[in-house]
Amino acid sequence: MACAGCGTGVDGKPAGCKSNGGCSTGGCNRLNVFDWLSNIPLGDSLAPFDIVEVSFNNGSRKDFFRNVTKQSFDKGEMVTVEGVSGFDVGTISLTGELVKLQMKKRRVEDTPEIKKILRRSTNDDLQRMSDNKAREKEALIKSRALARNLGLEMKLAEVEIQADGRKATFFYTADDRVDFRELIKVYASEFRAKVEMRQIGARQEAGKVGGIGSCGRELCCSTWLSDFKSVNTTAARYQNLSINQAKLSGQCGRLKCCLNYELDTYLDALKEFPEDADVIETAAGTAHLQKRDIFKSLMWYSFEGSNKQYPLTITRAKEIKLLNKQGIRPEDLKPVEVVTSKPKETDLGYADVVGQISLKSLEKTAQKRKQKDKDKQKQQKGNEPKQAQGKNEPAKMKQDNRQPEKKQKQEARPQQQRQGGNNNGPKPGNQGNQPKQEQGNRQQGQQPKQQPNQSGNQGQQPKQQEKRHPKHKHKHQKSNQPDKDNK
Repeated sequence: MACAGCGTGVDGKPAGCKSNGGCSTGGCNRLNVFDWLSNIPLGDSLAPFDIVEVSFNNGSRKDFFRNVTKQSFDKGEMVTVEGVSGFDVGTISLTGELVKLQMKKRRVEDTPEIKKILRRSTNDDLQRMSDNKAREKEALIKSRALARNLGLEMKLAEVEIQADGRKATFFYTADDRVDFRELIKVYASEFRAKVEMRQIGARQEAGKVGGIGSCGRELCCSTWLSDFKSVNTTAARYQNLSINQAKLSGQCGRLKCCLNYELDTYLDALKEFPEDADVIETAAGTAHLQKRDIFKSLMWYSFEGSNKQYPLTITRAKEIKLLNKQGIRPEDLKPVEVVTSKPKETDLGYADVVGQISLKSLEKTAQKRKQKDKDKQKQQKGNEPKQAQGKNEPAKMKQDNRQPEKKQKQEARPQQQRQGGNNNGPKPGNQGNQPKQEQGNRQQGQQPKQQPNQSGNQGQQPKQQEKRHPKHKHKHQKSNQPDKDNK
C-alpha cells in the first residue's frame, strides 16, 4: 500500500515510519504537530476525544473528522473519510486531547456537521487514489492552456483531485478579480468532475511549490508554517537591517516570514534604550544616532560631516540628554572603548606544527639550480667573444695562443699516468705513446688513428680522453688547418 504523504510503503504504513508515526522520507512530516500529550494516560472517567486531524495532499491541507467507527487510530495511518459526493483518503496527523487546542486555534467548533471517518483505507481505496493523483500533472497543464485560450489573467498553481475522482480543486493566484464562470463550464466538461476554484496568495503558492531558502533549509511555508502573518519593513528597522528588497524578500516576492521570529526579542531589549535621544548636542557639535546595539547595550553617534562613530552607554546617553534639556552642552561624549576579543582557543588534543617544518633542503637545491644557470650564462657570454676573435685574428696570434695549449697537454700527462696505475684502467704504455702519435699526426695534418689495445678493447682510449679533456678536442680540430700555422 502506498503512503498518501510520500507515495511509498506497504501494509497500510508509510515507508520509514517511526514509532510516533512520522515518515523519514519527508512527505508525511510536512506541517505536522508533535503530540506531547500522547504518553500521558487519561483517567477512567474521561473518554478519548473522538475528533482527529487528517491531512491531505502531502500535508498541504488539513481538516477535522469525527471518529464514529470507535476504532483507535494512530498517527500516520491511512483512513477513508467523507468527501464531496464521494470519499477521500488522507493520513491521520494528530489525535487525542491536542486536537482540541488545534480546533480552538483555527476557530473550528465541535458541531454535528463535522464530517466522519468511514473506515480504514483498503487496497481498492488506495489504488483509486493513486490513479487519480497521477492525473493531476496532466490536468494542471490542460487547465493552464484552457485559461490562456479564454484570455484570463490568472496563474494556476496546483490541481488537487479527490481520491474517487469526483471533485477537482484548482488553486490559482491573480492580482485582480477574475470572471471564471465560463472557465468552470469548460473544466467540468473536460475533466468530468465537480470543479472548485480557490484563490490563494503568493505565500501559499510558494508553500505549495516548495524550495530552499537563503538559510539553506526548506521553506518554512512548505514544512511547518500554517498561518501567515503580515510582515512590514519596520520589523527590519527594529533589527538594524538594511532595507534591501533583494535580501529581505523570499521566493514568493514578499518579505520573509522569518523577520517576525525575533522581532519580539528586539522589542523587549529596545525598551531599555531612551526614545528621545536620537539627537544630542555637545560643545563639538550636534551628534546624531546611527544605530542601537542591543547585545552590548551601546548607542552609536556621529557628528555632522564626519563618518566616525562613537559608542556611548545607555546611562551616558541619558545624562547628555538630561543636560541638553537644562541648556548645558558637555565638552566630551566620553565614548566607550570597544575591544574585539578573540575567541578562546580550545585544546583539541593535537599540536599545530604548521610552519615548523624546515625546508632547508629544498632551499639548497633551488640555490644550486640558480647558481648553475648563472654559470651557464657566463660561459655562453665568455665563449661568444673568443669565437669572434678567433675568426678575425691573424695567423701570428694563433701561434702565440698555442703555447698555453702545450702547457695543458704537459699537465694532462701525469694525470693520465696516475689513472693508468690502477688495475682496472688501461696500461700506461699505450697512454704514453698516444700523445706523441697525436703530435706527429698534427704536423702531417691528419687525424689520429685508433690503435687496438692489448686487452682487446678497441677505441675506448680516445673516448675517455674526450670526456676528460673536452676542450682539447676543439682546439686540436682548430689546429688542423693549412700549412700557414706551421710556417
